[in-house]
Amino acid sequence: MTTTFAVELRGVSARYGAHGAGPAGGVADAPEKMPLRGVDLGVSSGELVAVLGANGAGKSTLLRVMSGALAPAAGEVRLFGEVLSRAGEVVMERRDVARRVAIVGQREEVAFRFSVRDVVAMGRAPHQGAWQRAADRDRAIVDDAMKRCDLTGLADRAVDELSGGEQRRVAIARALAQEPRVLLLDEPAAFLDVRHQIDLYELLSEEVSRRELACVVVMHELNVAAQYASRIALAKGGEIVAAGEVKEVMTWARLRDVFDADLYCGVNDLTGDRFFLPMRKRAT
Repeated sequence: MTTTFAVELRGVSARYGAHGAGPAGGVADAPEKMPLRGVDLGVSSGELVAVLGANGAGKSTLLRVMSGALAPAAGEVRLFGEVLSRAGEVVMERRDVARRVAIVGQREEVAFRFSVRDVVAMGRAPHQGAWQRAADRDRAIVDDAMKRCDLTGLADRAVDELSGGEQRRVAIARALAQEPRVLLLDEPAAFLDVRHQIDLYELLSEEVSRRELACVVVMHELNVAAQYASRIALAKGGEIVAAGEVKEVMTWARLRDVFDADLYCGVNDLTGDRFFLPMRKRAT
C-alpha cells in the first residue's frame, strides 16, 4: 500500500548561485552551491519531525523547498499527493499552497508600524476574497492564535516596538491563524525565554495532535527534539543521513558524525527521555 504523505521530497536537489535562484528568490551571481542533494523525506499528518544538523547542512533550504518558495533543481515535491514543484518550476498556485502550508523562517520582516493584531490577521489572507474582508470567523481565529501565543495583552502594540522574542511569537501566531495543514518552522525558539520555549513546543505538540498537523521544525535544541519530536531527521552536507525515531537516530555515533562533537547520551530516569550533554575536548 502506497503512503500519501502530507509533504514529501523525492530525490530533491536544490541550488543557489549562477544557475539557480538565490535565497531571496532572484538569480544570484555568487558561485553555484548545492545545499541539498538527492533528499528523500516524507512527513505524515499528525507528526512532528525535527530536523537537526550543523550550520550549513541545508536545513533552511529544505524548508524553503518544502514550502514552494524555492523550486528544486532536480526531483519533485508533493503536497498531499499532488506535485507542488519539480525540477526548475513551482507547479502549484501560490495561493493554493498558502492555504495548506505556513512557514516561519529564521528571519521575519518586521511589519513597520502594524499592530500585533494586524500582523496576525495577515495569516487569514489566503482564505479571504480579493477585498481581504475579515469575517467573524477570521476575527475569532486571530484572537485564538494570539491567546495561544500569549499575545492578547500586546494586541494593539506596534510590532516594531516589540522585543525579538515577542516578534517571534507574533510570527508563529500569524502562521497558526493561517490554519495550515503543514507547518514549517525554522528555529522557532530563537529569542524566546525558557518559559516561552516550553510553551511553544507544548503548543506545537497540541496542534499536531488536535489538528493532525504535519509539522517540520529545524532546531538546535537536541534535548527538546528528543522530548517532542515524533521522528528525527539528521542533515549533513545537504543530505538526510538518517531519519527515524529518537532512540534509533540520536545515538552517540550518529550525533558525533553529524556535529563533529562528542555528546554524552543519557536517559532521564523519571521520563525515559534521552538527554544530551556536550563533552569537553580532552587535552592531547
